[in-house]
Amino acid sequence: MFITFEGPDGSGKSTQAVLLADYLRAQGRPVYLTHEPGGTEIGDQVRQVLHDLKNQGMHAATEVLLYAASRAQLVAQEIRPRLAAGEIVICDRYADSTLAYQGYGRGLDLKALHHLLDFATGGLTPDLTLYLDISAEAGLQRRQHAAEDGAEWNRMDAQSLEFHRRVREGYVALIAGDPVRWVTVEAANERDAIHKQICAAVLYRLAELEKPG
Repeated sequence: MFITFEGPDGSGKSTQAVLLADYLRAQGRPVYLTHEPGGTEIGDQVRQVLHDLKNQGMHAATEVLLYAASRAQLVAQEIRPRLAAGEIVICDRYADSTLAYQGYGRGLDLKALHHLLDFATGGLTPDLTLYLDISAEAGLQRRQHAAEDGAEWNRMDAQSLEFHRRVREGYVALIAGDPVRWVTVEAANERDAIHKQICAAVLYRLAELEKPG
């Protein structure tokens, strides 16, 4: 099973991805947890370029191609082999982030992005995408507070509030276009309540996939 986490910056998806992986491992299931951009030695180098605050002049096309390059390496090197071996793969961000951030956020052509994503991933689509919803304002406030405590504040975090609002609107549109794959969780709820809702959604989907025939 291939599970992805999506959401605006500050939604708490990275924390929930770790909690879900721990929960499934405690059940004795083989789980591989990864993230984007990065997740491989090559991808991590690309991540540094994408997130470096010094690279504010990066063109939108350069940005999307770098994300696609990191993703192509991750899919080929880690995700596909582990799925083939019967593992559950959990990825913190995936192709939908490109559509939300570079498509709706940057205004790049969505049809062209779909072609690029198909090329980078070989058409690999998640079985389930968990979307943690939070307003752009609240998400950025969380990120700023975390940065004050030593967390990363990167080039994408530093984009305008209007950009982050477009990203969230993009996610809403993506969910409307493929509602079966997505499960929306309110990120403003307590961490444990969010975790329980996510676990219930994942177990339900796993049961469907494991049905005979």
